[in-house]
Amino acid sequence: MPERKPRADATRNREAVLAAADTLFARCESPQAVTMADIAAAAGVGKGTLFRGFGDRTGLIHALYEMRLAPIRLAAEEGPPPLGPTTPPLQRIPALLDAVLCFKIDHRHLALALEGTSSDSPYAADHYERWHATLRTALDQIPELTDSDFTAHALLAATRADLIEHLVSRQRMTREQLRAHLRAFTTKLLEPGAPTV
Repeated sequence: MPERKPRADATRNREAVLAAADTLFARCESPQAVTMADIAAAAGVGKGTLFRGFGDRTGLIHALYEMRLAPIRLAAEEGPPPLGPTTPPLQRIPALLDAVLCFKIDHRHLALALEGTSSDSPYAADHYERWHATLRTALDQIPELTDSDFTAHALLAATRADLIEHLVSRQRMTREQLRAHLRAFTTKLLEPGAPTV
């Protein structure tokens, strides 16, 4: 039996909900302040539409996060250098981390909302496991490294949304400062003898 296509109004509602949620998370002071009622009102739909379409607030945040992240994930999985899989690891790993960092700077409140949605470990989330596997695969290609699994975790820890929020909001670091610090940290870890300028 062929898969049924979603009705046009359901598709429209989903797009309106995601757009409304995106705007609300971008403008909020705190991700916890954005409620399902706020999103429904901004999208012009009933709360029931949100729950039918996304299950709950966590499902909605996951859908929005995945939609925003999709171009970067696609570039990492099958794109050209510097993110794509044919890039040598010493160039690819810093590029992947820079892409994740920039994404989380640009979508800080959404990333914070996602990292704070579950009582489960954030390290068991699908998006985290995908990034960890991608980095671990690239790290496996560096013969000098003995523990690519732990190294991938350590590198991803430097891009956690709560750390980025602290550095941007409390320590007033700029985007370029954060990128430079992460690049220097990554270089020092992967190429201990290389200058870190």
